[in-house]
Amino acid sequence: MSDPITGGCLCGKIRYTVSQPLQNIIACHCTHCQKASGAGASHNVLVPASAVTFTSGQPRLYADTAQSGNILKRYFCGDCGSPIYSQRAKLPEMMVLKIGTLDAPGDMKVVMNIWTNSARPWMYMNPATECHPENRPVRS
Repeated sequence: MSDPITGGCLCGKIRYTVSQPLQNIIACHCTHCQKASGAGASHNVLVPASAVTFTSGQPRLYADTAQSGNILKRYFCGDCGSPIYSQRAKLPEMMVLKIGTLDAPGDMKVVMNIWTNSARPWMYMNPATECHPENRPVRS
């Protein structure tokens, strides 16, 4: 049995566990993620909401009209401000978990960059990764 996946905010008031393996980091370079993360991109992993349990604290919500025009719910610690996860209003069963909040992120790698048309010139993107100028296409 593998060790549990745990994470939380900077001040420690919000803690969570994830009940399934995480993989495939997606880096979002949209201007909203840049501002929300305070960096050139937000590095995320998609996980079913049912796989995440908050063990202490509850994140606060900021509803954002993202660069795509869609509603994106951004959840963060109300005390230290750490971004924890986001959810698309049209896809509430999935969480976009911020990998910087993981206690031990392991050896995951960025496999996709989205909204590259908004990427800052100083952000490195591995040319071997899948890149999309805006959001990734919907796969059937």
